[in-house]
Amino acid sequence: MKKIKLIVLGLLLVGAFSCKEAKKEQEQSTEAQAATETYSLVQDSTKVSFTAYKTTEKLPVGGKFTKINITKAGEGDSPIAALDGTEFSIPVSSLFTNDATGTRDPKILEFFFGVMENTELISGVFNISEDNNYFIDVTLNGNTATIPLTHKAVSDTSLVFDGVMNLEEWDALDAVASINKACEALHTGKDGVSKTWSEVAVHAEVLLQKN
Repeated sequence: MKKIKLIVLGLLLVGAFSCKEAKKEQEQSTEAQAATETYSLVQDSTKVSFTAYKTTEKLPVGGKFTKINITKAGEGDSPIAALDGTEFSIPVSSLFTNDATGTRDPKILEFFFGVMENTELISGVFNISEDNNYFIDVTLNGNTATIPLTHKAVSDTSLVFDGVMNLEEWDALDAVASINKACEALHTGKDGVSKTWSEVAVHAEVLLQKN
C-alpha cells in the first residue's frame, strides 16, 4: 500500500513538472514570436487630405490627393518604427476637391501649383526625432521644409497624422496671391475683403500590416 502511494505521488509530481515545463515553453514561444514580429506599410493604402481656408472668416475648403506613391518603405518592431524613413511622392494632378461645378480643381492646378517650380510632384519623407517627435520633410516649389505632426492610433495597425503647413516656408506666397486673384469673388467674405490663407491643415491615414 505504501508503495502504491509513493508511485501515485511520483506520477503527480511528474505531471505537475511536465505542465510547468509546457507552460514555460509556451510563454517562451509567445515571447519569441513577439520579439520577431514586425510591421510594414500596406501599399496603396495611405490617404492624404487637406483643408485650405478662404475669406477673413477662415472658411474651410477641403480636398484630397487620390494617388500617393510610396517610393521607399521599410519594417519596424512597431507601427511607428516601420514608418521611420518612409519616402513618398504625390502627383498634384491627382487633386480632388469634390467641386460640383468642376471648375475649382483646374483653377488650383493652374493658378496655384502652376505658378510654382517643379510642381508635378509633392515629395517628402517621414521622420522620427531622437526625442520621439514625428514630422515630414516636404519638398514643394523647389524648397524643403518641415511639418511637425501629431498622431493617434486608431488600432494596432492603423494610424492617423495631422499637421499644419505654412506656405511661406516653401516660398509659396506668390502662389497664394495667384489663386486668390483667380478666385477673388469666391474668396470675398461679408466684409468685402478677398483672402486666401497661407495656412493649410494636412491629414494622413496610414494602414500597416503585421509580418
